[in-house]
Amino acid sequence: MTDFSAAHQQLIDVVAERPGARIEEAVVAYEHDGQALEGFAVHDAAASGPKAAVIVIHDWTGLREYPKARAHMLARLGYYAFAADVYGVGRRFDNATDSAAEAGKYYGNPALMRGRVRAAYDMVASNPAVDKDRIAVIGYCFGGSCALEFARTGAALKGVVSYHGALIAHEPAEVDAITAALLICAGGSDEVVPDQAIVAFAGELRTRPALDWQVNLYAGAEHGFTLVGTPHYSPVADGRSWRDSTGFLAEVLA
Repeated sequence: MTDFSAAHQQLIDVVAERPGARIEEAVVAYEHDGQALEGFAVHDAAASGPKAAVIVIHDWTGLREYPKARAHMLARLGYYAFAADVYGVGRRFDNATDSAAEAGKYYGNPALMRGRVRAAYDMVASNPAVDKDRIAVIGYCFGGSCALEFARTGAALKGVVSYHGALIAHEPAEVDAITAALLICAGGSDEVVPDQAIVAFAGELRTRPALDWQVNLYAGAEHGFTLVGTPHYSPVADGRSWRDSTGFLAEVLA
């Protein structure tokens, strides 16, 4: 089992492990267009039958410890959790300059962004431990943008959650294919995702009246408010957004 940092283990322990649970994790090799990828799967092997699945997409630093901790939290809730690897094997960064440069490759190429998430989705949907009719995607910062872009492809998703992800409006609106319910968790003081971006994105969603979506704003929360150990971490906003999103997932993946 992964030996998590104290901060991330404390985060995991927010969710109590169920009596009799047998949490198992595995590194999963897969690929997209010739690029080797390395995801991280976690589930409770003691639970019988196919499980609802949640794909977790990392922030702009790549698949480091944080999304793996979130995957463990989801596994304790009974989900098959898969932390996806958008960047590729070994592409992990610890500074803003390199992270921004790497993330920019995907923001500038939505087809590539969507394709990398599709590779994770196909891997998860083909797993016999997963109920392929009950899959959701969640993402943090860059990962939130990835999750929302993937929803636009019409993939068979039950839900999508974006935590402080950039909200990229399309012109014309490209929402007709979305099958998932959407939950957008945004910071009330996020300079990277300002009010005008939220209004523009919500306006786009409103062009399809039947679409199921909601935007939750957390007072005083800055960009990256869920990322424990960073200067902008907000325990209050993190806790509230986690409770909001787990309630949402329980509803859409029921």
